[in-house]
Amino acid sequence: MNTPTRLAIEGIFHPSDFSEGSHVAFLHALKLTLAARCRLRVLHVSHHDHADWHDFPGVRDTLVRWNLIPREGSRSDVGHLGIDVKKVITQGTDPVASCVEFLEKHPADLIVLAIHTDPGARGWLRRHVGAPLAKHSGLMTLFIPHGAEGFVSRSDGSVSLRQILIPIAPKPRHHRALDAARRLIDSLGLASGRITLLHVADPSETPSVTFPELPGWTCELLRNDGDPVQQILQTARDLRADLMVMTTDGPDHFLDGLRGTTSERVLHHTPCPILNIPAGTGVGMG
Repeated sequence: MNTPTRLAIEGIFHPSDFSEGSHVAFLHALKLTLAARCRLRVLHVSHHDHADWHDFPGVRDTLVRWNLIPREGSRSDVGHLGIDVKKVITQGTDPVASCVEFLEKHPADLIVLAIHTDPGARGWLRRHVGAPLAKHSGLMTLFIPHGAEGFVSRSDGSVSLRQILIPIAPKPRHHRALDAARRLIDSLGLASGRITLLHVADPSETPSVTFPELPGWTCELLRNDGDPVQQILQTARDLRADLMVMTTDGPDHFLDGLRGTTSERVLHHTPCPILNIPAGTGVGMG
C-alpha cells in the first residue's frame, strides 16, 4: 500500500479582478490553502484609485459558512486552522508584469486564477492575461474557467472531484501529472473516483503507464486518434471531468507550455478546471 502523500505547498497566489469568476477561483485557492495548511496571497491590480478592500472575497465569512470557525470568528481563529491569508492592492496598467513582480517578492508554489474565455468578458483576468502569467511565472497553475463552478462548493466547502482527465504524450512525461493528481486526492481526502489517461496518436506511440495505488479509485487508459484538441475536449465532456491535469513543455511538443497550440486551445475551450504543471519544474506538491 502506498503511503499517503499530501500537498507540500508553502504558498498559493490568487490574482483577483473581483469578478464572479475570480470569486469561484478564490474558493478553490482557499480550499487548497486549508488542505496544505499554508499561506495564501490575494492580489488585485488596480488601474484606478477606487479599488476597495470590501471588494475582496471575505475569508472569515467563507470559513464561517463552511463551519470551520464560529460566526464571531477572529483572525486568531483563522490562524488556528494553520493558514495565513493576506490581501493586497497594487496600482498598475500591466497585470501580468504586476503579478510577476509580486511573485518575485512573495514566492508561491501554485497560482489559482479564473480564466475568461469570452473575448467580451470584463475584468483584466481574460485569457490573454492568465496564460501569459502562467508562462512567465513558470509555476504550477490551476485555471478555473469563467462560468464554471469547479469542484469546491460555495455553500459548505465540500469537494466534488470524482473524474480526473490527464492527456498524455511520449513527451513531456506524464508522471508529474499523475503524482499531482495522487497528492491532490490524498490531501483532500477523496474516497473514490476515476483517473483517465488519454493518448491521442498512433497506439504504437502510447507511453508506458504505471498507475498509482489509490484505494477506492480506478484508473484507465484511453487511446483515440484525430485532432488532439477536439479529442481532449470531447473526452472531458463525455466523462463530465471535474479536473484536467496537463504537463506542459516547450513549443515543439504535443503539450506546448501554453504558447498558442494544443494546450492554449484546450485552455480556451475547457469545460472544467485545468491544473497545468510545467514539465521543467518540480510538481510543487512534495
